[in-house]
Amino acid sequence: MNAITDLNDLRLFAEVVERGSYTAAARGLGLQTSKLSRRVRALEEELGVRLLNRTSRSLSLTETGRQFHQHCLALVAEAKAAKEIVERTRSKPQGTVRIACPVALLESGISTIIARYVQDNPDVQVLLDATNRRVDVVEEGLDFAIRVRLPPLENTDLAVRQLGLSIHILVASPELAARYPVPGSIESVKEWPTLSMASSNERFVWNLVDAEGRVTSWAHQPRLATDDLASLRMAAISGVGVAMLPRELVETDIQGGRLQHLLPGLASTPGLVHAIFPTRRGMVPAVRHLLDALVAGFEGQNRWR
Repeated sequence: MNAITDLNDLRLFAEVVERGSYTAAARGLGLQTSKLSRRVRALEEELGVRLLNRTSRSLSLTETGRQFHQHCLALVAEAKAAKEIVERTRSKPQGTVRIACPVALLESGISTIIARYVQDNPDVQVLLDATNRRVDVVEEGLDFAIRVRLPPLENTDLAVRQLGLSIHILVASPELAARYPVPGSIESVKEWPTLSMASSNERFVWNLVDAEGRVTSWAHQPRLATDDLASLRMAAISGVGVAMLPRELVETDIQGGRLQHLLPGLASTPGLVHAIFPTRRGMVPAVRHLLDALVAGFEGQNRWR
């Protein structure tokens, strides 16, 4: 027996049996009676057995047809159940969302936004890959990946949604700041010990922008360089050196007096925090609402003015 290539024929056969005639089934399906009859006959030829006994007035199942019909009903029921699952995922947030995000961005507040979203949506499971490597959202089957890049963003075939801006500022502990005169310019901070994010070429440069858009570059040799923002923050709080850290990461430390904001007229060039995903078509509510929650999280906490 050849493999059945069109499962729709099983549904058509089941409909004929349920309605008792080709005419009634064709009317219910919106098909021509002759076309429906040909489809069922083609199914019998493909299976190599007779499923229906036909007379001019009635139809009846053969014994093989009766057994076959039971399996057809099961397949139709499974198809309906599969469609209902899709409809439910389109109507409200539910299901699994697979995302990737750099560790630094998570530590800067995104992890809090995601945790709040999961708590507010009990039917959603988020599988989060915290990684600093550049992921391939298509090859790795991700719903989206979060990135931060300096503008303009590179051209890509993927869909992009901007979430906010990430701005880094200079901070130091009160104990460290007490050992030096109050800085009035970048020149007055160049004698301070520094901390930095890791650099692959071991060249450490901070680019700072003032309110008029003038850029100042500061090359330095940090006492500690790491790709872990949490370690940089703790080193800054401990007075090891000046650090340039995301404003949202150190905002509560500044308010609590654990860190001081140095040279408030200078900051890094804003990085664009954005999500990339394969396509906007067919995006389920769980993914769309999580993206909305990330945008609202940035806006609500004044992260990207």
